[in-house]
Amino acid sequence: MFRIKICGVTNSADAQAAIAAGADALGLNFYRASKRFVSPSDAKKITEIVPTQVSKVGVFVNHSVSEIHSAAADSGLSYIQLHGDEPPELMSQLPTSIKIIRAFRCGAEGLAPLASYLERCDANGRMPDAVLIDADAVGDFGGTGRAADWNAITRDRKLIGAIPLILAGGLTPSNIASAIEAVRPDGVDVASGVESQPGRKDHALVNEFIAAARKAFNDI
Repeated sequence: MFRIKICGVTNSADAQAAIAAGADALGLNFYRASKRFVSPSDAKKITEIVPTQVSKVGVFVNHSVSEIHSAAADSGLSYIQLHGDEPPELMSQLPTSIKIIRAFRCGAEGLAPLASYLERCDANGRMPDAVLIDADAVGDFGGTGRAADWNAITRDRKLIGAIPLILAGGLTPSNIASAIEAVRPDGVDVASGVESQPGRKDHALVNEFIAAARKAFNDI
């Protein structure tokens, strides 16, 4: 399980900068409506330079099973991240050789809806390997820069058992230490918080974020 993921990588220069800074994982967004969309061909060019010790995460939003299979095979993905309205039944149709991250937007009901979703996953024969908790931004599928509700996540963590939790949503170099101290996640995910503009990483911010996150994880 990775600890620090730089998501929304759209080019090889940003990928190389994140790797050099010590990122454990890179996220490639295959959702066409996203400002950080990468085509399958561009994603393949990026993943070809990623060393084996760095996880390659493909972000999908309501894609078909065949589209996910194709992108995962072409890019050699380590993880499939489902970030849309995918039903639990879809997981059993995905490659068993690739781990699954299920993203969830934490709203007023906290993590109770996610707990119910995981029960359905279990009943259907395949659980995600981790969950990613993002801010509840109605109509958006992540990357908004809005912070997730750390208090609700901490309060309801017990509802989802021992499944690894990745914290996302509004994380920046200045708040990542506080976020890790408050939530104590297994991993963290950042996109907009280390960008100069959507889809373009600020390499100095990437370095600052990873260094601060690494220190915070070591401290706890």
